[in-house]
Amino acid sequence: MNLRTVLIVVLLAVFAGFLALNWSVVTAPTTLSFGFWTAQAPLGLLLLGFTVLITAMFLFLLVVQQATVLVETRRAAKELTAQRALADQAEASRFTALGEHMDEELRRLEAQAATRQDALAQRLNGLEQALRTHVDQASSSLAAFIGELDDRVERIEAARGVTPPRA
Repeated sequence: MNLRTVLIVVLLAVFAGFLALNWSVVTAPTTLSFGFWTAQAPLGLLLLGFTVLITAMFLFLLVVQQATVLVETRRAAKELTAQRALADQAEASRFTALGEHMDEELRRLEAQAATRQDALAQRLNGLEQALRTHVDQASSSLAAFIGELDDRVERIEAARGVTPPRA
C-alpha cells in the first residue's frame, strides 16, 4: 500500500469513530427549512447522506477517468506496436537492400579483377613470347659469332701450319 491509501483509510476510520461516538446527535431530529416549507429531520443524517452521495459521484467520475486513460493507453500501445512493426520492416528492407548492394559491388569487383587478370595474363604471355624471341635471336647471334670465331681460329692455325685436333 502506498502512503495515500493508508492516509485515506486512517481518515475514514477516524470519521467512522467520530460518527459512532456522536450517533445520537447525528440522528436527533431538528426543524429544517427548505425555503417554502419546513420539516422535522435529523440534520446530521441528512448531511451524512449528502456527503456519501458526493463521494459516490467523485468515485464514479474517478472510475470513468481511469477507464478512459486505460482505453487511451491500450490504443497508444497498439499504435506503438504497429509503428514498431513498420520500423522493423523498414530496417529489414534496408538490410536486404544493403546486402543486395554489397553482392552487386562484389560481383562488379570480381568481374573487374577477372578482366584485369586476363589482361595481365595476356601481357605476360606477350612479354614471354618477346623474351623467347629475343633469347632465340641472341642465341643465333652467339652461335654465328662462335662459328665466325671458330673459322678465324682455323684460318689462323692453317696460316701457321698447325692442324688442330678434331673432335
